[in-house]
Order: sequence, then structure tokens, then C-alpha cells
Amino acid sequence: MPVNEIMKNGEDRMKKTLASAQKEFSNIRTGRANPMVLDSINAEYYGTPTPVRQLANVSVQDGHTMVITPYDKTGLANIEKAILKSDLGITPNSDGTCIRLIFPQPTEERRKGLVKEIKKIGEDTKVSIRNIRREMSDSLKKTGKSENIPEDEQKDHQDIIQKLTDKYIKGIDRIVYEKETEILSI
Repeated sequence: MPVNEIMKNGEDRMKKTLASAQKEFSNIRTGRANPMVLDSINAEYYGTPTPVRQLANVSVQDGHTMVITPYDKTGLANIEKAILKSDLGITPNSDGTCIRLIFPQPTEERRKGLVKEIKKIGEDTKVSIRNIRREMSDSLKKTGKSENIPEDEQKDHQDIIQKLTDKYIKGIDRIVYEKETEILSI
């Protein structure tokens, strides 16, 4: 595999890993109403499981109340059932036209637990980034031997791989810090 391809594939994988961590962080319920918590919830709609956000208008009234207004009023009961079955942990309040989800303030103990969970996700993501770095380095060594790339050029590529790894590790640290600050400032 050419060196350019090794570098490009490795960076693409690191970007995807970082994006995956950000998506996981967005699904963590912090006590603030965030429409992204509904992304993993599917409601039955004419026999097909459909994401709730495709079936309804989702808005946030204040920091703690989310309002779900179905485009088709017949889907209200199915959306309500889907929310109840989910691991969201919030009981939906329906008035016949819309559903309200009230997100309670997390306790101090719950916030500390969330911070622990965030740090664990961050560490797991860092491990994934480092594994990608190792795979890139191994591929580079194999390519260096098969294509007779000079050692100093291989060393330069190894330095680039390390700088790339450091960049994504710092990105993970930044999003972990931001999420941690968000949770602790509630």
C-alpha cells in the first residue's frame, strides 16, 4: 500500500473515531433538553420502525422541556410508546396533540457518574486512536521494506503519524473537557 494511502486511510479512521465519540457524548442525557437524545428511538409508523425525529417536530421550550409535535396526529400514541420503551428514563406527558418530556436536574451523584462515563468513553476513544496509529506504523514499516523507502523518510512519516495522533488525542481531550464542564455546571 502506498504511503499516501496509509496516511489518508489512517486519518479518515481517526476522524470517524472522533465523530463516533462526539455522537456518543451527544446521547448522554445531562439534564438539559437535547433533541439528539431521540436519535436512537424508533416509533412504529404504518408497520415500519421510523426515527421519532422524522415523524414529529421536536422543539425545546426551555432548558428542561422538550415538545414533540407529530406531523400525523395518529402517530402520537406510537411515539409515546416508543419513548416509554426506550432507555431514556423519562415519562412522556401527552395532551392529545403533543408530547412533553421534562428533563429533571441531575443529582450531584448522577453528575459524577456521568463524568465518569464521559471519561471512560474518552479513554476508550484514545485507545482506538492509538490502535490506528499502531496499524499505520506497521503498514508503513511493511511498505518501507517492500518498496525500499529510506529509513530517514520512514522516520519522517512516523513523526507525521505521531503528530496526527496527538492532534486527535487533543481533540478528544477537548470534547471530554467541554462535556464535563457542561455536566458539572448544571
